[in-house]
Amino acid sequence: MTQATAFWDGIAERYAKSPIKDVEAYEYSLERTRSYLSAEDNVLELGAGTGSTALLLAPSVARYVASDLSPKMTEIGRTKATDQGVTNVEFIAADVSDPQLAGASYDTVLALNLLHLLPNLTQDLKRIHQMVKPGGLFISKSVCLNAKGLPLRLRLRIMKLAIPLMQMIGKAPFVRSLTIEELEREVSAAGFEIIETGNYPAAPPSRYLVARRV
Repeated sequence: MTQATAFWDGIAERYAKSPIKDVEAYEYSLERTRSYLSAEDNVLELGAGTGSTALLLAPSVARYVASDLSPKMTEIGRTKATDQGVTNVEFIAADVSDPQLAGASYDTVLALNLLHLLPNLTQDLKRIHQMVKPGGLFISKSVCLNAKGLPLRLRLRIMKLAIPLMQMIGKAPFVRSLTIEELEREVSAAGFEIIETGNYPAAPPSRYLVARRV
């Protein structure tokens, strides 16, 4: 078991019970994502956590694969799917580089609140590109802690200072500090054309990107 898997397994129960911090921003990005989906689509979500978003989007598509590197997260997701009667969602314990995700081809791949947590972002975006059908969509949402012009509030300053210390004792995952420009440059370089952007919420910006595989 990797350190990242152990961390997310360890907080899975607490994570499942934690409330959404910005409901308005979450619901708006969910609405935008749903607008790109169709009833015939085969969708993959990477970093799906305990499946809350997956279970809201699944009724809009034919098949939905919700993957997460944490087996405990996916176990909670399966239970939630059963309890809610959602039958077209498959939960898989896998990270972006897992062979069981390679070779599949999806109409849309989602990575919501994931890219800033990937240590090998450039390589993983290339893997994601191969998972999307030609002309298909990649939809992501990523916190950009190094966004230009961002007025660092005290809480955010403390968090950025504390993260490396917490990582040393296994109390925090890897977190990449990105600017919006860096994020979009990485996505474009992986072979995607960005067709929609937005910040939901605006501060610190959680950058919402819709990109088409070219």
